[in-house]
Amino acid sequence: MFKKFKINHYINYFVIAVALIVFAILSFTGGIDNSTTLLLERIAISIILAVSLSLVVGFLGELSLGHAGFMCIGAYIGGKVSALLAQTGIGDGIGNLIISLIVGAVAAAACGVVVGIPALRLRGDYLAIVTLAFGEIVKTLFQNSSDNSFGGLSGLSTPRYNKTTLFIIAFVVVLLTLAVIQNFIRSKHGRAVTAVRDNEIAARATGINVTKYKIMVFALSAAFAGIAGVIYSFSQNKVMYTHFDYNYSIEILVMVVLGGMGSINGSIISATLLTFFDEKLRLWISQDFSKTQLAQFLTTYVIKGDLAVFKDIIYALVLILIVIYNNSPSLKGLREKLNLKKLLSKLFKRKHDPSKVKDDEARWDVVPTKIEMDEVLSTDVVIDDMGDNSADIGERGGNK
Repeated sequence: MFKKFKINHYINYFVIAVALIVFAILSFTGGIDNSTTLLLERIAISIILAVSLSLVVGFLGELSLGHAGFMCIGAYIGGKVSALLAQTGIGDGIGNLIISLIVGAVAAAACGVVVGIPALRLRGDYLAIVTLAFGEIVKTLFQNSSDNSFGGLSGLSTPRYNKTTLFIIAFVVVLLTLAVIQNFIRSKHGRAVTAVRDNEIAARATGINVTKYKIMVFALSAAFAGIAGVIYSFSQNKVMYTHFDYNYSIEILVMVVLGGMGSINGSIISATLLTFFDEKLRLWISQDFSKTQLAQFLTTYVIKGDLAVFKDIIYALVLILIVIYNNSPSLKGLREKLNLKKLLSKLFKRKHDPSKVKDDEARWDVVPTKIEMDEVLSTDVVIDDMGDNSADIGERGGNK
């Protein structure tokens, strides 16, 4: 059992758990401010979204642009349940949160099944268009809802969870997300999903139920997107439909692509860095850059008074540079020199010691066989009275 344990499969758990413990201690001791806790909440939500979308895009090989729609369903449905539970006296405690998470996940998963059915017939750009339309339909439905149901244009009012502990719960959900998705990928079901991605016709020929696995992946991915939406609703006093537009779906897709297709750890790192960069850039523009003469010139003659557009421009330029660095053939030599794995292997490279040679685990005296290897097989030839030769096979030193 211990030989099957591979430490590299659990590094992400250890890193997230250690970071969670450190920030939890700082939070309870007053070592971090509210802005940091809000940033940690955003990072946890981004990781859940990126990892769950990686299941569809990276491992199933389908292009989906409706992840913000699934998150919107979880945020509104889970937020509505939490508001109703708060009115009945359950309050905004952990029980309210757990029930809302379950309801939001189930609602989003059901919609994932609905979207997964067209995925059986569509691929590539056509599926992207369908999922994008699904996200816009969901947003429009909640936008035009009544005030008594989901708030309509004014948004849905939801109970705000305790800022000191919400990011802790969010990162616990991140660990749960990793446990479910990584174990699914490394199971026989995950191997079937990757087989469908590599060659669907060959997968069908080998007996893989492509229909079942496509719907399963879409439902599982949508469920965790709905969970992320519920956590988002608890991090806000009001859920607004404007947050779940197609730009947000593209932003989640960018996290997956930049982290590497089919790389869970890459999605985690990319989601963390992009969320951190986006938040710090927003604060820099609103606090420091807005006071400069360049900002006044841009708001007067270029972008008509909205510096948030300037933030999106910088964000897009950085993403373009990252994509060029990752894919440009002329930068291949630079990427190989700066490859983290190669740098670590050179740093921790062990010198070969001929005196320390491991025993051969496949040597004859340890391989289980039906015949002892120290016995020599022989063939005794016996000539009968008719002159025919017959072979009597026996074992010298054994029973004939």
